[in-house]
Amino acid sequence: MSLLEEIREKASKRGKSIVLPEGTEERTLLAIKDIVSKKIANPILLGNESDVKAAAAKVGADISGAEIIDPVKAAYFDDFVQAFYEMRKSKGVDLDKAKASMLDPLFFASMMVKMGKADGEVAGAENTTGNVLRPALQIIKTAPGISAVSGSFIVIVPDCAYGDNGTFVFADCAVTPVATAEQLAEFAKTSVETAVDLCGMKDPKVAMLSFSTKGSASHEVVDKMVNATNIAKERFPELKLDGELQADAAMVPKVGASKAPGSLVAGQANVLIFPDLQAGNIGYKLVQRLAKAEAIGPILQGLDKPVNDLSRGCSVEDVVNVVAMIAVKA
Repeated sequence: MSLLEEIREKASKRGKSIVLPEGTEERTLLAIKDIVSKKIANPILLGNESDVKAAAAKVGADISGAEIIDPVKAAYFDDFVQAFYEMRKSKGVDLDKAKASMLDPLFFASMMVKMGKADGEVAGAENTTGNVLRPALQIIKTAPGISAVSGSFIVIVPDCAYGDNGTFVFADCAVTPVATAEQLAEFAKTSVETAVDLCGMKDPKVAMLSFSTKGSASHEVVDKMVNATNIAKERFPELKLDGELQADAAMVPKVGASKAPGSLVAGQANVLIFPDLQAGNIGYKLVQRLAKAEAIGPILQGLDKPVNDLSRGCSVEDVVNVVAMIAVKA
């Protein structure tokens, strides 16, 4: 059974409600049949009911198992407006602006998750990552003790002896361009949660990556990874974590033993924290293309409740899989 099949199976046992705010988007509508028939989640589509049904009929999508909610007709619409006003009045939001925000399906969906009307949210088939994240950050906010959101990828390399039988979690590959040392430490924490919750890793080991291993080079960007390692060890002592480590020292046992003798992580890492977004994004794409690896993600990490972005180039199957991941995380 593949990892995605395992995730779908886990999701089918959870019975979670996942809101899909892009209620007339073709791939989202076509995904509903599998989401329902395989009991992956209880899907909620946002939009005018007639418009949603017409869009589904146009593409031949069976949405009979989905709940359709028109935000403006929802019994709790006014409550959401008031709640958003209270959250954002210090930022200059008045009741008219709060109402306008709640008429936006992305904001309404995030409020549904915040207020317990849905267990998670999946969007992005027709919206940018920024558009999906903005309401989530304003309404759901980051988890306690976490200051920034990151985007990880589960990278599965075929016929690979490294990592967790060829499985790795890479971060940050999608969200924060230049993270601070404190944020990188947090990315280590949330990436381990992804490794355990979604990959089923029994023994996640985190490498804080650099072009230096244990002082082999001197530069301010190396210093940041050293600081991030120290912060992570202090704030999250339960993590198996080490750094700064070069990629080969992190993954290859012989190199790890040579370059970082005595490390409990070097040569065995399966969770890789990159020094910045450029390195992480380039790194996962190189492995995906050159090693013919499967790259699952991005998986948004660090929010207080689960929300996930889709690529605007996503397939119907991608929508189903991301809904399954959010159902498991929920």
